[in-house]
Amino acid sequence: MSTDEQPADEQPPADESTPDVVKPKGESSVPERPPAPEPVATGDPTVPVIKPEHHTLRQYEVRHRTTYTYEEYVTDSFGRALLRPRETGQQRVLEHRVEISPEPHILTEHVDHFGNHSSFYEVRTPHTVLDVNKVSLMEIEWPAPDMERLGQWTVAEAAELLAAGEGIDRAEAAQYLLPSALVEIAPEVVAYSAGILPPDRPFGEALVALYADIYRDFRYAKGTTSVKTTLPELLAQREGVCQDFAHLAAGCLRAVGIPGRYVSGYIETRPAPGKVKLQGSDASHAWVAAMTPDGDWVDLDPTNNHFADSRYIVTGWGRDFRDVSPLKGVIFGEGGGSSLKVGVDVIPQDGSDPRADTPAQ
Repeated sequence: MSTDEQPADEQPPADESTPDVVKPKGESSVPERPPAPEPVATGDPTVPVIKPEHHTLRQYEVRHRTTYTYEEYVTDSFGRALLRPRETGQQRVLEHRVEISPEPHILTEHVDHFGNHSSFYEVRTPHTVLDVNKVSLMEIEWPAPDMERLGQWTVAEAAELLAAGEGIDRAEAAQYLLPSALVEIAPEVVAYSAGILPPDRPFGEALVALYADIYRDFRYAKGTTSVKTTLPELLAQREGVCQDFAHLAAGCLRAVGIPGRYVSGYIETRPAPGKVKLQGSDASHAWVAAMTPDGDWVDLDPTNNHFADSRYIVTGWGRDFRDVSPLKGVIFGEGGGSSLKVGVDVIPQDGSDPRADTPAQ
């Protein structure tokens, strides 16, 4: 039985109809908004504040540890870990390793249709604890978005040029234009998008409005949605988490003919003033990227109200969350319950982020 990762506050129960299969609880793909980078605010919501210090070269060590604990012995675990960051124009993987305990009988590497790197593992040693631990050393430098270049087209012109397909990868563009399992181009999405992305709006201004309006219109509220929440439901309740906001932004882009892809990764966070950052207190994050008429991509974060910058680390991208779930798989055992513990650390290598010795609770 499959066991897709899901937000930690929306865990699927064990499948009682199949007592020999235990469904481990899902791992959170979203952090809480408070410790994230400070939101950008200006007098004009269509004018972004771009800070040069957020677009400089940085190095990070990223640690991501997932521990499943089972009440009864599991005889076999089969899984996919999508944990290796991508090589892109904005980031380089200097070092990367994945350690799994118990030691897998088989561990293979795979590159999927979207270019994401995965590790497939088979653990055949009976166990009550499964640890999946990754460490990556990254070099990151995101250039600031060129608002003058992005302003040379309107939304309608951008959509027309992308539809013509000259100078771009048409197959890649097409897969991010179509509806997907978690990005439904429902009438409610079309209506919401129309107010943000009208045909005559400058393209760059429209992208700023997209992340700014979602940030303004929706309350960040952990536990109010799950991977089963539809975009019409999200638009009705007006609260959710970064996974939801990324899906909505992708749906808005696709509704007006702009390819929008879901991006999964990490973000450097800082504790509130006077607080100490604990080990394991970071989390995964999600945002969206929009394709430009010249075939480039612009990443924007509606959860935090700004464009992506050098604090963002990309693990993978796809049509929606289902394409880039960090961990998923199947296990076989005697039944019983399970628990999950996840710890993520994004540690700057310039010495500016000392960790407390006390692990996060």
